[in-house]
Amino acid sequence: MSNPEVPKFDVELQAPDISAYKEGNTGIDYITTYDSGVDGPHVMISAVVHGNELCGAIAVDHLHKQKVRPLRGKLTLAFMNVAAFHSFNPEDPTKSRFVDEDFNRVWTAETLDGPRDSVELKRAREVRPIVDAVDFVLDIHSMLISPAPLMMAGPVAKGRKLAKDVGLPKFVISDAGHKNGTRMRDYGDFINPNSPKNALLVECGTHWAAETGALAIKSAYQFLHVFGMISDDLLNAFGPTADDLPKQTFVEVSGPYTVQTDDFRYADAYEGMEILEKAGTVIGYDGNDPVETPYDNCVMVMPSLNIKKGESAVRYGKVLDM
Repeated sequence: MSNPEVPKFDVELQAPDISAYKEGNTGIDYITTYDSGVDGPHVMISAVVHGNELCGAIAVDHLHKQKVRPLRGKLTLAFMNVAAFHSFNPEDPTKSRFVDEDFNRVWTAETLDGPRDSVELKRAREVRPIVDAVDFVLDIHSMLISPAPLMMAGPVAKGRKLAKDVGLPKFVISDAGHKNGTRMRDYGDFINPNSPKNALLVECGTHWAAETGALAIKSAYQFLHVFGMISDDLLNAFGPTADDLPKQTFVEVSGPYTVQTDDFRYADAYEGMEILEKAGTVIGYDGNDPVETPYDNCVMVMPSLNIKKGESAVRYGKVLDM
């Protein structure tokens, strides 16, 4: 009944050289905005919120190298936590997620305006004017152990609607984020149901797998096409094929299981998105106490390997009728 070991990873992806994009044109390092001069939305494609998640950097580098320019509105290409990204070492690939703290847990006005400081907070405050200015965001990520790609659509209906318009990947997760801080995709008006602003976070699969980088590129082009930012020809060249656009499954997270002891272990080797048919199925043990699914057809959303007392081991989800 022990926890699964953290696997040894094959690092199939190579971190792109992003030094050419440092100066940008916004006054903020590694942030570039292209203005079509035609009325339309301001769309941002965001990469390396976590420094060891290479797929987003690969996608944004691809957009730069293809000289993608918006047909309407503005397009911002953003490398976020560059300090962590520059520390990436393929010999020890899990260590560069962040420098001081998780960049994707600081996105509230109270935190950003507060007295606390860190490498990540400095950078978040630096890029905040751009995040405040954009209308729509695709934030590109990957995961440690879950091979099934996920679209994180946030807690309100407009996020699920946008995920449906994008059409990939198969699984769409509607959730309120994490107890220990607010994600960039949940910042400000992105989760205000009365605002037209919106954001998605795509988890493209397992860190450093070749297919994760490929899906990141396809997702970026598909997202831009939804807003009329790129041509059909560009979408056909680099976007998803029909096989990449499956019937989607929408899952609403009801809550996490929060670990109560220093001795949590799973009853099975969960990768994520398993649907456990019967309520009361034992998924693990917290000390001597069994941990059971709370309802029928319970979805195991993003089980963690780094399990500590007071933190989430897994989040439970219900399949929605969309």
